[in-house]
Amino acid sequence: MSRTEWPLWEVFIRSKGGLDHKHCGSVHAPDARMALSNARDVYTRRMEGVSIWVVRADQIHASDPDAKAEMFDPAEDKIYRHPTFYTLPDEVNHM
Repeated sequence: MSRTEWPLWEVFIRSKGGLDHKHCGSVHAPDARMALSNARDVYTRRMEGVSIWVVRADQIHASDPDAKAEMFDPAEDKIYRHPTFYTLPDEVNHM
């Protein structure tokens, strides 16, 4: 199998425990094990991460940018999404 035939993998790195994984780039690899190894070699050479995720790029499904209005409908008419009218007790005021 030539390198040009290897699928593209998107790489996500978590820099510290408790933080979110962030997309940092892509690698080509024949399988997930090699994609993890390549991602480690390319994106964490200076111990930048504590966790790596790799996802085949052809397995990612995204919304259509042209369908923004339908997908991200304004929520002004859905007051339950904006709980500004609730009174919180002092014990939970850090929410």
